[in-house]
Amino acid sequence: MRSKTLGLIAVGSGLALALSACGANSTGGGGSTTGASGSEGSGPKVGVILPDTKTSARWEGFDKPLLEKALKEAGVTPLIQNAENDPGKFSTIADSFITQGVKVLMIARLSNEGGAAVQKKAKAAGIPTIDYDRLTLGGSADYYVSFDNTKVGELQGQGLVDCLKGKATPNIVQINGGPEDYNATLFKNGADKILKPLYSSGQAKLGGDQWVQKWDNQLGNTIFEQELTRNNGKVDGVLAANDGLASAVITVLKKNGLNGKVPVTGQDADPAALANILRGDQCMTVFKPIAEEAGNAAKIAIALAKNDKASADALATGIEKDPEGKRDVKSVLLSAQTITKANVKVVVDSGFVKATEFCKDDLVAKCKEAGITVG
Repeated sequence: MRSKTLGLIAVGSGLALALSACGANSTGGGGSTTGASGSEGSGPKVGVILPDTKTSARWEGFDKPLLEKALKEAGVTPLIQNAENDPGKFSTIADSFITQGVKVLMIARLSNEGGAAVQKKAKAAGIPTIDYDRLTLGGSADYYVSFDNTKVGELQGQGLVDCLKGKATPNIVQINGGPEDYNATLFKNGADKILKPLYSSGQAKLGGDQWVQKWDNQLGNTIFEQELTRNNGKVDGVLAANDGLASAVITVLKKNGLNGKVPVTGQDADPAALANILRGDQCMTVFKPIAEEAGNAAKIAIALAKNDKASADALATGIEKDPEGKRDVKSVLLSAQTITKANVKVVVDSGFVKATEFCKDDLVAKCKEAGITVG
């Protein structure tokens, strides 16, 4: 078959968005997870369960402080704990919050079954629930706040196409997120909308398509190493579902002297990914302004905590379909933005990441070239 050169596929834009400043954030992924954050106050309590501290720096470094600040400023008492990817701990935290009399429960569930079980208990106790970032399939959440995750996947697929432009019949490996996470399915659906037509037409070849249980970065490293070996070291591009998996892929590429030669996608725009992009080891990431996500979720929680359902409904003007529960969930679905070497500055200017978090050593000059103020 005659080789075909991969061209640019246009995807609808409309991605310009007002980026909210997050203020000073730490991406160390640390922070205490042994107790609820925030001091006890006299205002109504809102319980928040975050999923883990290892798959992404965002949960403890960004979501937690943003939610805590917004809730406190509204006179609401935040109780925020991290389940550390432990289903048993997730359930125990929920039970504790219900016992403590939270007025609202917000969860980023670990599994659909676990999330649905917790929401059932909350409903029995008359507590409204919010699915945060991840929709609980078969659950009973009253509201859902996240990003248009299919569009995020489209941005990743298109980003990889752009990075491979001019490459004849590229061999692509797709490293997807956790199959237990419906978001990962939506990301893949979006990416496949861009990539599958290329595979079908012979403009590109699918060299591997693997899921990574629980978004485990070490497992992602192992899976990609196996895929690279199976493809005899000939991989032209990698669709990695988030920055953690991208980093795992890049580690393998470095071992084989292929970093910078094989474009890799990502998602989350974390400092390590921005550094990888400036070095040329990662071709793009997707910036999801978590300040907007946390802010909208907090506003809905605050309204519900103050018995103002009408205000919560006015915020959740979108609809996300739960195919398992066969219902429509009132939603806030936010936009995301592609980040490449050409616009890394956007993430810094938004306040989401500080330049000092990645503009170090060999990257100082590259940051200045990118228009980022260093020091």
